[in-house]
Amino acid sequence: MDSSHVNTDLAELGLLADDARRRLYDFVAGHGAPATREEAAKATGIGRTLAAYHLDRLAQAGLLDVSYARSNGRTGPGSGRPAKRYSRPQREVAVSLPPRNYSLLAEILATAAESAPSGEFMAALAHAAEHEGKNLGKEAESIPAALTTAGYEPVERDDGTIVLQNCPFHSVVQDHTDLVCTLNRAFIQGTLEGTDNDPDRAELSPCDGRCCVIIHADGHGSPPDAP
Repeated sequence: MDSSHVNTDLAELGLLADDARRRLYDFVAGHGAPATREEAAKATGIGRTLAAYHLDRLAQAGLLDVSYARSNGRTGPGSGRPAKRYSRPQREVAVSLPPRNYSLLAEILATAAESAPSGEFMAALAHAAEHEGKNLGKEAESIPAALTTAGYEPVERDDGTIVLQNCPFHSVVQDHTDLVCTLNRAFIQGTLEGTDNDPDRAELSPCDGRCCVIIHADGHGSPPDAP
């Protein structure tokens, strides 16, 4: 990570020091679908005009993506004006001082792991990930608390299914999907066991925009359609 990247990332993250921007960002990041200005303003208790200003500042800095869509889903004349919507981008922003390139380390280790004899390393990886997840689960108050600490951003659906909106290893998963998904599932199974829950509730269910694992309410059922 060179100094120009560090300075850029610091400037972007500095925007989140403002309480209103942080609340708006947190709402959009956890919303699960692109959010309108009105939705963000109502959820955070911030006036629409001020919310729009802060959301646009976050978008200009690259911390939010912008899209346009009509709320009624219609198109053509008379269908109304498309509403501006905000969502969290896949792009990562991370800063360490002095600079530390953990993504590069992970990439090198993942590449080396995939060149190891088939089966051996994956089994060791799953065991280690499950062990770490179990330790985290034992120290946490609940499944969501444990997974939040690990960076998965869990959201519980109405049916009790827990969807993980973030993959903590996103920078590596693009080139090493099988390895990262194996790690994720084993880690989450360990976390469930550590919180005295059935580890079989964790199921691999890859979908764009979220972690490849979902957690069923009772270990049964079909994966949700929504990311």
